[in-house]
Amino acid sequence: MTPSLISPPLPISPHLSNSPLKLGVMASGSGSNMEAIARAIADGQLNANIQTIIYNNPDAGVVARANRLGIPAVLLNHREFESREALDLKIIQTLKQYQVEWVIMAGWMRRVTQVLIDAFPRRILNIHPSLLPSFPGVRAVEQALAAGVKFSGCTVHFVELEVDSGPIVIQAVVPVLPDDTPKTLQARIQVQEHRIFPAAISLAAAQADPEIQTC
Repeated sequence: MTPSLISPPLPISPHLSNSPLKLGVMASGSGSNMEAIARAIADGQLNANIQTIIYNNPDAGVVARANRLGIPAVLLNHREFESREALDLKIIQTLKQYQVEWVIMAGWMRRVTQVLIDAFPRRILNIHPSLLPSFPGVRAVEQALAAGVKFSGCTVHFVELEVDSGPIVIQAVVPVLPDDTPKTLQARIQVQEHRIFPAAISLAAAQADPEIQTC
């Protein structure tokens, strides 16, 4: 796939012309990216349904968003599983129960194993707050500021076993300001995350299925 670089105004208003994609969202935190995807669906920008949300932290804010949007949310607390593979097997079981086709990691703060990747080959997308391959892994915003870069941003990519290493779908660039802190830069990056994630889902699905058209 040839990656896309997005800067305002967003040149892609994706819409899938056939049956809605069945999405399963995995989140560990507030769920703002999940809600951005749900909003794009409601606005007709993305032809998809969020079948379920899987979260691993009992106090994750995504639960309140899911309840407000009427989306089934399932807690799979990673602390209750003996291994990452055991957790991923339960994730797979849950996703299949909800007939999920595409797995959307929207702030999922756990490493996944080959077990999950093999269950949904080239059907797992993740968003990361840097311009990959720069600054993979945790604290990407802090890494960028420490390096003194003039531009940062965010990346939607396919998930592979090595953290933040899969093929890139879309990136958005965010200038780094002289007085930026991790909090201020993260906030501006998150605005772009909300813009590009729905478009990335549409583009990835179109590449996976030639019968899917974008407009």
